[in-house]
Amino acid sequence: MLRTLSILLLAGVALQAQAKVDSAQAARLGQDLTPLGGERAGNLAGSIPSWQGGLAQPPASYQPGMHHPDPYAGDAPLYQVNSQNLGQYQAQLPAGLRVLLEQNPDYYLRIYPTRRSAAAPQRIYDATRFNALNGELISNGNGVAGVAAGVPFPLPENGQQAIWNHIMRYRGEQISMLTNQAAVLSNGAYNLLKLERDVYFLYGREGVSPQDLDNTLFYYKYKVVAPSKLSGSALVVQETLDQVLAIRKAWRFNRGERRVRRLPMLAYDSLQPDSNGMATADQVDVYNGAPDRYQWQLIGKQEKLVPYNSYAVHQKGIPYDSILQRNTVNPALLRYELHRVWVVEAELRKGFGHPYAKRRFYLDEDSWQILAVDLYDKNGELTGLQESHPISYYEVPMFGSTLETIYDFKGGRYFVDGLDNNESMYDFSAPLNPRDFTPQALRRAGN
Repeated sequence: MLRTLSILLLAGVALQAQAKVDSAQAARLGQDLTPLGGERAGNLAGSIPSWQGGLAQPPASYQPGMHHPDPYAGDAPLYQVNSQNLGQYQAQLPAGLRVLLEQNPDYYLRIYPTRRSAAAPQRIYDATRFNALNGELISNGNGVAGVAAGVPFPLPENGQQAIWNHIMRYRGEQISMLTNQAAVLSNGAYNLLKLERDVYFLYGREGVSPQDLDNTLFYYKYKVVAPSKLSGSALVVQETLDQVLAIRKAWRFNRGERRVRRLPMLAYDSLQPDSNGMATADQVDVYNGAPDRYQWQLIGKQEKLVPYNSYAVHQKGIPYDSILQRNTVNPALLRYELHRVWVVEAELRKGFGHPYAKRRFYLDEDSWQILAVDLYDKNGELTGLQESHPISYYEVPMFGSTLETIYDFKGGRYFVDGLDNNESMYDFSAPLNPRDFTPQALRRAGN
């Protein structure tokens, strides 16, 4: 749940000047704005309620280690959106979601009442208020300084600040998890790849100061558990904050070679292994890594139908072949709601290559989790859709995706990551430390 050239100097100076807000604006956080910068009030139509603190405590039925019980299980769908009534709702849909519905007449969206469930610890709210006054973009917008926890730019003034809010959002202090991913081909065939994953977050950790970060966001490691022919291969990543200043460090242990190799590049458009060419390195966690290859524009805030409170597809025991249908994920297990989202567009800079020459991101105003991405090729054609299906991990509390998908419209296929229905649930108190994320530890993990 995980990743040159410089930009014009004058553009960097402009971003620096816009980095901080005045005390009057910062004082709005926790007042008419939520502590992370969303609008506290609902919308005029009443279809989006006010934020009342989110799910900051587990429901009474929750026990540690459980797949999270759905606190909204009693909700009934308000309506469905499909290819037949698409015109009625198309203004509220990300462009990629409209294409997905058009291409798949049997696919549909179940639209539920809007539940603003996103929440974070109070110390994250306090840090975010501090960040509004002290956080700033550095390295021409490719790094952030003056912050150690919380959302760095709760009152964003440009697209780079908004995307950094997603990259640096709170996801707990450490996570140990067992998940599966699959590339579902146009004929419906797929193979599961089971990964044992550990993440140790330095940014956002209690007691850490900006000086303690030493240009490090987090440490990440995975080990392949299945299939048996790949079992034992492993990867470790040390994620830098400013990846133009210092690229992320990554090492891979190949079971066949029985040795650890330093990877020269694991970023940008390099392909994720075992994704059938559908997922680039910077699509892990929807978007990660240095923003230097794109020009970023903050379009503004809009009301969109997006994945939210996806507890149904998260529940324990669901067979994976019930989730992974031909062409799409099973729509009967998905939940969509109307939410206000920040819309950010990224256009590829001249001189760089990437399968996606333009991306349009939809970021949740209450958590800064990216919920959907429209994916365009170099000819300006909409070729894909990326989605994250989030829940509130209310025992932390933290709001994040339980399932991520990438749809390839031209190939009629899709990639899924995060399948955990038949695995043990995430452990947010796993005994991890930075020594677990070294080349030496990688060799031990591979044995």
